[in-house]
Amino acid sequence: QITDEACKLHLEDFDSIEEHIHIIIAGSIEDFPEDDSSDNAAKFAAQIARANITDKTRSNHVRIIKAYIRYHLRRNSKWNAKEVTEQTPKDINMFITKKCGPVASGFEGRKYATAVSTRAALTLWYRTIRPNESVVEWRQEEETKTWRGLPTRSPEVSRFMIGLEKTKAKAGEVSQSARAISLQDMHRFHDLCLNPQASLAEQRAGVIRYTAYLLAWLMMLRIEEVVRLEFKSVDMIPGERTFSGVENTSMLVTHSWRLYANDLDPKICPVRALIRLAVTYGDSVKLSGPLFLRVNASGAINQAQPIVR
Repeated sequence: QITDEACKLHLEDFDSIEEHIHIIIAGSIEDFPEDDSSDNAAKFAAQIARANITDKTRSNHVRIIKAYIRYHLRRNSKWNAKEVTEQTPKDINMFITKKCGPVASGFEGRKYATAVSTRAALTLWYRTIRPNESVVEWRQEEETKTWRGLPTRSPEVSRFMIGLEKTKAKAGEVSQSARAISLQDMHRFHDLCLNPQASLAEQRAGVIRYTAYLLAWLMMLRIEEVVRLEFKSVDMIPGERTFSGVENTSMLVTHSWRLYANDLDPKICPVRALIRLAVTYGDSVKLSGPLFLRVNASGAINQAQPIVR
């Protein structure tokens, strides 16, 4: 029996992983192969997903969303991807079951991380197609019988996810905390963010994003603490490549770190990451205020819009 309190705690855990959901999705994206078939379901799924999710940095999310739409259209050609009803949480659970249910029962047997990635991608989908809805609830209006909020936050989906995690654990699958980012996760995230084939805007945004996550990982900080760092927080000594100093004064107590260069594993080298960040910003950015800045669609650094939560 899964209690309401357990569902509430589960939703809090789900909210807490959104800050590094890119890493989780990148680690399970191979569970969602691109469908090159020419049937109408595949074509329409690609068309409707791309028409609504225009942010190119969400390409992995779109891949999962397309798989979700394609799956349901092949089951029912009249299924409406944009319709949100009492049935929608069941549709979400059905697709996750298809991906993560036991192979012996005819499902794909994917890991629990794939279920988490799916839920996150579908949260983006339903937030996008219904931008004015609440993102923290799921309820039905008494008068109109209209369902409000996010179906991925419904008690039905939460109970399903809790049950799935327990089932996976009983089957011997090790359930890794979404907060425990491994070295392999960081390597994959490095390759995802620093993709030389990406556009200028995507490359610059990737450098900024990876630097923030790397510092959070190395200094064991939450991402909202890292994005509050300012230029004055970083002490880069001219000619010194052995280490960089970082000071965090956003907390009640000031903490200082000395981050050393890592020549054995350049992907997680903080000195290289900070140098990349400096090159990305160039001479046009004033060395004051928040350290992590936003990038607009054309690739320009916008110092007036820092990434501060």
